[in-house]
Amino acid sequence: MSERKSSEKRQLKEKLVTYYEQLFEGNEAIKKPRFWEEFFLLRANVEYLSQYVNSLSREALIGIKKPLNLLFIQCVHTLQVDDNIIRDINALQTLCALFRAVFQKRMADLSFDAIDTIVGFDAAESQMKNLVECVSRFLMQDYPVSVKNLSLKVLLIVLTSDDNVSHNVLIEYLMLNSVFEAIIQILSSPVSRDRHGYDATVALTLLLNYRKYETANPYVIKLSVLDDEIAVNGLGCVISTVLSEYVRQYLLSEEQPAVGFFGQLTNIVSNILLPSEAPHSTIRVSEGVLLALYEAIHLNRNFVTVLTHTRLPSQPATPTSPSPAVDRTLQVPFAVPESPTPVGIKQPSNLMGTFLTLSSVLLQNIKDERSLSHAKLCLITLTCVVEDQHACIFLHDSNISFEVALHKATMLHRRVKDKLPQSRPLVCVILDLMVEFLISHLTKNFPCELYSKSVGIVHRLLCYQKRCKTRLDYHWKGVWNALMNILKFFASNEQVLPPTIATLTLSIEVARIFNLFITYGDTFLPSPAIYDDLYYELIRMRKVFDDIYIMALKHSNGPLKEVCDRLIGNIVNIRAISTHFVPKIDHWCTANEIGSITPDQVLDVVRSNYDSLTLKLIDGLDHYDRYTEKPKETLFFTQLVCYVGVASFT
Repeated sequence: MSERKSSEKRQLKEKLVTYYEQLFEGNEAIKKPRFWEEFFLLRANVEYLSQYVNSLSREALIGIKKPLNLLFIQCVHTLQVDDNIIRDINALQTLCALFRAVFQKRMADLSFDAIDTIVGFDAAESQMKNLVECVSRFLMQDYPVSVKNLSLKVLLIVLTSDDNVSHNVLIEYLMLNSVFEAIIQILSSPVSRDRHGYDATVALTLLLNYRKYETANPYVIKLSVLDDEIAVNGLGCVISTVLSEYVRQYLLSEEQPAVGFFGQLTNIVSNILLPSEAPHSTIRVSEGVLLALYEAIHLNRNFVTVLTHTRLPSQPATPTSPSPAVDRTLQVPFAVPESPTPVGIKQPSNLMGTFLTLSSVLLQNIKDERSLSHAKLCLITLTCVVEDQHACIFLHDSNISFEVALHKATMLHRRVKDKLPQSRPLVCVILDLMVEFLISHLTKNFPCELYSKSVGIVHRLLCYQKRCKTRLDYHWKGVWNALMNILKFFASNEQVLPPTIATLTLSIEVARIFNLFITYGDTFLPSPAIYDDLYYELIRMRKVFDDIYIMALKHSNGPLKEVCDRLIGNIVNIRAISTHFVPKIDHWCTANEIGSITPDQVLDVVRSNYDSLTLKLIDGLDHYDRYTEKPKETLFFTQLVCYVGVASFT
């Protein structure tokens, strides 16, 4: 008797599982009205539905297309007509499981086959329109948090169904039926922003990147003309909070016991001998948020004010954790824990400061292709910022200063001291960030493209200062030495790193900056003494420029002739300075019977011989090609968008 009861107990099934079986078997019961009413009152069994679809071959999956189409239609119908929150939640969960399970089958033509399998081509346009309208209604009206979360989850699963966003045909329905207004409303409300801001921001980022190089993307157009101050500030608040949390997590990870001398030596030797096994960065960031910041700066002129908006530490705006549809491993907590900030570190007080702090970490943690793309995106974003006239006005305003902490790499020849950051205009922080990057990545795997972008940022800032006659109180010797070290690295590593068009072009960019200082430095350097120091450094480091000249001359008869000739032309004035002043200094030493001359005495000789110096006028030193995303960076952004959703469907 007991054996029979236990056998019956094992045979019991969850009621919804029985309904699933009846649906997929085409049982007549599914035609009864009560079937679907009870179906959506039962809690969706996501695990069973996913396992069932995953267990089918592609041919078998196509064989149950009609039941799947019916299930999708009934889900959407329930969302349209039923105000029962339980039914709405179960319908949304069913849609999430259905979309994800079918997408994971990786059909030959993923988007088209998925549309036909889930919705059916004949009904796709009307049913997807109805679904998007329901999602928008849930996001814009007063519905429970769980309904809004699931609505965004459905949206994100659809958006990340294909690694390449532009190949995802399902997004076409979101182009025809916009959810832009719903996303903007979430970002405009402090309560909704705190709960759903992260997912809404990532969704907007993906929508902005759908075929934006091929057609007129309506989301790009709408964001570019968005002038709702509350919405724009809301977007900035979400980005700022997420980036601040990444910085906080990194700082906490850095609070480790000090490593002794032998421990440091072991780490250095390990990195030299086993570069392929070097540890990955201790910080994980969301490409979706970094990309959202770039898109906002690049597309919307009003976002510049958000960069400079000061937010008090007591006013956090914490988004929800990233949806599993985007990244299962990256975590941003619901609320930032009240843990003590590391001694000597003060959180930046605005989005720009937060971004600079995070950039300093990302630029020092280039370990693989993905971290390299993070660094590149940071530099591209900064390029867009420094090209904006209004942003530059704020960055250079001496009356507006901030304390921004920058991460610096530990090197053998220096120790990074934990000291409080000084309160300075943000342009000084940007220059510090660029100098730190330039001096810390002179390696065999030289990131030439990143160096070119970094040098370009310095050049753009100098062009603004020259144009507006802005005299910035800054330690300019650091900039000059960083730039000279690039040329010195090229000249001394010619065998290991042979000259290429890229490295020679970078050398030209460096030389143009020195020519800008030489020709116009008296109009934007803070004092004549700093201008004199420039000449002192050029004379002191004259061997660097002589070596670069010899290297360019050596390759000027081959395939690199054009770029080498340009480089030679751009260092004519620099070499002319040393050619002019060195004999004067030697003559002064001989006349005064001095064997070793001091820096002050050199400066005296320089000042007294300016009038006899003849230099060549070089045109266009204060001009640069403005940043354009297409076509140069098209491939980069296409790959970057793939990172946003690739973790979900691998």
